[in-house]
Amino acid sequence: MSSIFGKLNTILNPKKEKVEKKGNGLILFKNVKDAISAERILKDYSVKVVAPPQEIREGCDLAVEYDLVEEMGIKRELEKNNLEAVKFISLDDTSMEPLSLVKVKEIDGFTLVRSGNMKITIDKVGNIVNISGGGCPDVPYLNLKLKGKNILEIPEEDCPKNLGYTLCAYTLNKAFEEAKNITLGGTK
Repeated sequence: MSSIFGKLNTILNPKKEKVEKKGNGLILFKNVKDAISAERILKDYSVKVVAPPQEIREGCDLAVEYDLVEEMGIKRELEKNNLEAVKFISLDDTSMEPLSLVKVKEIDGFTLVRSGNMKITIDKVGNIVNISGGGCPDVPYLNLKLKGKNILEIPEEDCPKNLGYTLCAYTLNKAFEEAKNITLGGTK
């Protein structure tokens, strides 16, 4: 009999567990330069640059995703570096998922890595066979400097983030890093 009452008590009076609220948030900025600077400044935090959902964009096509637990430290770090965010937004609502900047596709033995509007295509051994996309003034220069080279042999000073100065160079660098990781044997 006591087991029936025990089960009934468990059903009628469930234990309320203390649940720690965890999640991610987005930091929105006025311009691309600030978002890129924030990524560099916040390198010691769990952050990554993403494309914010269309409904919350505030003039910049990039945002910084962060762990909500680190928000106070992040705000202090940005303030210390005189970098002003437009808004901090909690991503508790799953309909507001940030978009991944990098996408990978296999095509006829080649790997196409896309980040934003920029694309880099490599062959099986890491030779860069094409760079396309964007519309920024430094894209032709980036193409000339990188096409035909093996991605594993390009020195740090010649990677897109160091050669270019626009959003296109930044997003191409994200694709470049992923393509390099794939060539080194990383996951696709």
